[in-house]
Amino acid sequence: MKANIHPDYRPVVFMDTTTGYKFLSGSTKNTAETIEWEDGNTYPLLHVEISSDSHPFYTGRQKFTQADGRVDRFNKKYGLSDK
Repeated sequence: MKANIHPDYRPVVFMDTTTGYKFLSGSTKNTAETIEWEDGNTYPLLHVEISSDSHPFYTGRQKFTQADGRVDRFNKKYGLSDK
């Protein structure tokens, strides 16, 4: 393998700006903000708009009514019915 071509991964705290949920993960992103984590160490802090704590797929608050509405609009547009 070639030397010096891989990025430097380091532990970074990600914070969901919607819910305030924080998690520690590896990243190559740079930031000037830092935060003290639960283990007493200071890590860089990155703000994210959505995470597993706020995403509808993971929270179970996903809306399935849109799919039904699309089917009804298709049937209405092309004259199909449920008869």
